Amino acid sequence: MFDTGMLELLGKGILETLYMTVVSTALAYVFGLPLGVVLCITDKNGVFPIPAVNKLLGFIINFLRSVPFLILLVFILPFTRAIVGTTIGSTATIVPLVVAAFPFVARMVESSLKEVDGGVIEAAQSMGSSTFQIVYKVLIPEAKPSLIVGAAIAITTILGHSAMAGFVGGGGLGTIAVNYGYYRYQRDVMTVTVILLVIIVQVFQEIGMRIARLSDKRIK
Repeated sequence: MFDTGMLELLGKGILETLYMTVVSTALAYVFGLPLGVVLCITDKNGVFPIPAVNKLLGFIINFLRSVPFLILLVFILPFTRAIVGTTIGSTATIVPLVVAAFPFVARMVESSLKEVDGGVIEAAQSMGSSTFQIVYKVLIPEAKPSLIVGAAIAITTILGHSAMAGFVGGGGLGTIAVNYGYYRYQRDVMTVTVILLVIIVQVFQEIGMRIARLSDKRIK
């Protein structure tokens, strides 16, 4: 049985994990969503093709995605310190989480937008819609269910990364699992943190899938 101190620590770990995950996901979409849109429309088959821009952005995004999260986390420690003033704790972990996640989000958004039926886009173009109108009134609304599913996948991926950050004092359940379950060999603590992480992932995934189904006009 866990004592009161451990239960309070686990409660704090859950809140820190949710804080890191939700804030990091929101910020990743602030950067990743516009990039995904630009990648889609500047493609050679896009509504505003600019191959040079598309290739440059694609190279940068692929480069960032190819760096393992733990290596990226350590590599950008000076940048993290410059942004938030520290390199440990849940707030500091948000910086590398966003850097690691926004390229992934951009590719997810690009993929979702490219699933939109070309006939719908052509119809909008034939009515004289501008590129911005096509993006805002056609691409994003038509791709909404896929975008929401992508967001559910992104938030669970970011949650996994936040747990890995525990190895460098990132806060949340990951740090509890490392400090108590790994270094102190308390397997019961490790087991509980794993179960809690699985539950949080399932909750996020289920919420995302339900919202996606509700927003899919093809199911109604």
